[in-house]
Amino acid sequence: MNIENYGLLQSGVRRSKLKATVCLLALVSLSTASLPSAAQAESLAQALTSAYTSNPALQAERARQRATDEQVPQALSGWRPTIVATGDGGVDYNRTRSNTSPALTTTKKTTGPAGLSIELNQPVFRGFRTVNETKRAESNVEAGRQNLLAVEQQVLFDASTAFMNVVRDRQIVNLRVKNVTFLREQLRAAQARFNVGEITRTDVAQSRARLSLSISNLAVAKSNLRTSEANFVRFVGHQPRKLSHIKILRRLPKTMQQAIAVAEQANPNVLAATHLEDASVYNTEAVKGNLLPTVSLQARYDYRENPGARTNSNESASLLGVLQIPLYQAGRVYSEVREAKQLSSQRRLETLDVRRQVRETAVSAWHALIASRQTIKSFTDQVNANQFALEGVRQEALVGSRTTLDVLDAEQELVDSQVNLVQARRDSIVAAYRLLGAIGKLTAHDLRLRIPIYDPEEHYVGTRDRLFGTNTETVD
Repeated sequence: MNIENYGLLQSGVRRSKLKATVCLLALVSLSTASLPSAAQAESLAQALTSAYTSNPALQAERARQRATDEQVPQALSGWRPTIVATGDGGVDYNRTRSNTSPALTTTKKTTGPAGLSIELNQPVFRGFRTVNETKRAESNVEAGRQNLLAVEQQVLFDASTAFMNVVRDRQIVNLRVKNVTFLREQLRAAQARFNVGEITRTDVAQSRARLSLSISNLAVAKSNLRTSEANFVRFVGHQPRKLSHIKILRRLPKTMQQAIAVAEQANPNVLAATHLEDASVYNTEAVKGNLLPTVSLQARYDYRENPGARTNSNESASLLGVLQIPLYQAGRVYSEVREAKQLSSQRRLETLDVRRQVRETAVSAWHALIASRQTIKSFTDQVNANQFALEGVRQEALVGSRTTLDVLDAEQELVDSQVNLVQARRDSIVAAYRLLGAIGKLTAHDLRLRIPIYDPEEHYVGTRDRLFGTNTETVD
């Protein structure tokens, strides 16, 4: 081989190596892009953040709270004057006939009367109704804020439950897929052993029946997963991607008594019921104010053009102090007072009932959490034991001391224990978040979500003393 041919050969080899290297890098990059990375996995905190910012039920509750804020300026309007301007104008035709001597006379006149009046009414004393109505409105606002927190907690709890349901169902589907794969291999092995006369047709039929059951269980698991994914979209707002591992919560109460004590003091449902009870007391006092005298100042100015046949204009003004004393109102106000007292009694009883409900929720969530933790330990031991047993049964079946049904039963027990372990882990996380909700700590602030927290105080401050304007921010 001469030097020229050798150089051409080396050049061809280098080009071939270069092409191979480029193809290898392309395959590596393509395979890497197709695999979901850990950085792309969605955490529970990210799912809760998405639910907090986009859930329509929570957005609607915020709008309801902004509407409740308007009760305060409406109540404060009882301190302020009302001013009404009235204008009128038209045509007045007048015809007069007189039979005075010496002859009958007829007089016709057409005028264009017009007028303007302005009336100001300034309340001075309304039987303490303005004071009590304002306090009632403020209590309703406070109750509304607690209801908003309760809805926020419910939305975050639903989102966390949906997150865990998807995690659980995906793991169950994987277990069912592995079970189907195992049983297909078992059926294939049983058929081969039957062909050589080692086992009977009954063993093959048992393997085939168990495979059919496993395929059915896999179909159910996939259906449950699709349902959980739809539920995830409802509460979180998007399709679930790869979901990351859930960390165990560390901010839980140490004892059940501590959980109950915190729940009765900080649960938003209890606080909302307490504020509604206060509002009912103020409402009773406000209704009683209708039985008391009222004092007001009235100022009025009137101007008339062509008010009569012989008058070109008329102008008047007045300033009056008005005292109104209710003497008898057909029994309506007394009935309203009795009604308000009964509603106040209802609110007190509802507060007591809510406290009992919250206590029950805290106790139930606490015991569910303890039970789930113990169940996880038991199912973990069971899975380990079943894995060891399955390997032993399979080895014994190879030497003829175990039947095919023994192997199938051991595999089924392993799968069932694995599914139970997955369910127990899901129940443990859900019970922990339910306990957080019971003690009033399942909020975006308490969970330390990295997102601006909605502050209802901001709208309230901007609305409380607003005197004019109909513009307001809404969410569509």
